[in-house]
Amino acid sequence: MKATERLCLSNPWHLLATGFGSGLSPVIPGTMGTLAAIPFYLLLAQLPFWAYLGVTLIAALAGIKICQQTSDDMQVHDHGSIVWDEFVGFWITMLIVPYMVQGSGEWSWIIIGFVLFRFFDMVKPWPIRWLDQHVTGGFGIMSDDVLAGVISGVVLAGIGFSSGWFG
Repeated sequence: MKATERLCLSNPWHLLATGFGSGLSPVIPGTMGTLAAIPFYLLLAQLPFWAYLGVTLIAALAGIKICQQTSDDMQVHDHGSIVWDEFVGFWITMLIVPYMVQGSGEWSWIIIGFVLFRFFDMVKPWPIRWLDQHVTGGFGIMSDDVLAGVISGVVLAGIGFSSGWFG
């Protein structure tokens, strides 16, 4: 039995872990998961900073359980279809944009944030790679993408400040 055959999207853990099914894409599931995170970012961007941060923190902490449970059910550690970590990583990447830029839903910011996050998530430079290789379980699944999101967010902020894009 294939690991994905052990998934049931009526199971809330599986539904969330697969990014509402986006991670089941037969091609580049992590990228598809990140794309699926964009509409949720647009909703988060409407919130006050403390609420955006709170939702993202809760999503990251819940992600440990979501990813661990789904990984256990699939009997595979960090299967490619598990993309909740991409959702959270992208939201972290974009965290300051709504509060620094008028029109935070402008596609230029979303595209730059998307490219930066996918770059750091796929290339996994140190210390992201170290986390990916040495930390296991749900925490391990989440931790490398959270760090990729933090690094991507710092780079995005640097681009914004050095280019005069931020307020």
